[in-house]
Amino acid sequence: MNPFEKIFNYQILSRLDEADSIALTAHERSWLKTMLEHPASADAFAEGTLSGLRDLLRDEASIDSRQYIIQKAKSRERQIYHALLRPLRRMIQEGSGIRLTTRLKHGGVQANQNGLPVKLEYNMVKREWYLLWYNVRGLMSSKLQHIVSAKPVPLPPERVQALRSRAFALLEERRTYAVIEIVREYNAELSRILYAFSCFDKTVSYEEDLDLYRIRVSCLADESEFLLSKIRFLGRRVRIVEGEQLRRRMRESAAWTLARYEGTTDSQQAPQPPKDAGSAS
Repeated sequence: MNPFEKIFNYQILSRLDEADSIALTAHERSWLKTMLEHPASADAFAEGTLSGLRDLLRDEASIDSRQYIIQKAKSRERQIYHALLRPLRRMIQEGSGIRLTTRLKHGGVQANQNGLPVKLEYNMVKREWYLLWYNVRGLMSSKLQHIVSAKPVPLPPERVQALRSRAFALLEERRTYAVIEIVREYNAELSRILYAFSCFDKTVSYEEDLDLYRIRVSCLADESEFLLSKIRFLGRRVRIVEGEQLRRRMRESAAWTLARYEGTTDSQQAPQPPKDAGSAS
């Protein structure tokens, strides 16, 4: 691509960005039309938005995967999208309170729980959506699948601001931080390494003099083991340079692994055939 083409493409993309527009390829439009045929799309979009998208994509060809993918068996399908996501997100954006009715673990329901919705989170390990909300008992976390109903409750703006400040202060206390350094010889695998941490809040810094990338990752304390599993998966490509708790857990797990192989002797190795095994008697 010559410099004039680059300048022209940059100008087009800049104008699209100013207009809050996105340019889609034919393949992306076909993929979107295919995704909108999934039953979960009715929960993911408002009825007017869904019908509008389908009208725009009416003339596009959908992707038919049946001709080259054969599904022989599968486990019970779990929908990643939940019907309560859109109304709960709207309550958070509008700064309204909430009145919850939740299902208890051992049966029954608990109704008329008033509070302030703070944040929606998806747990990658459990594959569950959670609502973080604040009430007089403190910061609560409820699975969306356990919420029977959620109704908005009007609150004064100053009350919302005060409750939200307390909730985020408590949330910050629960967070743990780590700085992960990429070993220089694996800089070429930067995209793969960043993808491994894509489900965490992170910032990336680069020291040009040292040719060194560092990733600052933050997560809730109960997700630290999941973060460690990602670090172990990357092996010697990365190392933790800040975050004493995570460094200690890595040392412990490494020591436990080495302990499993202590006492292994040569007698436990596979027997070697005798030197004259192949000679005729």
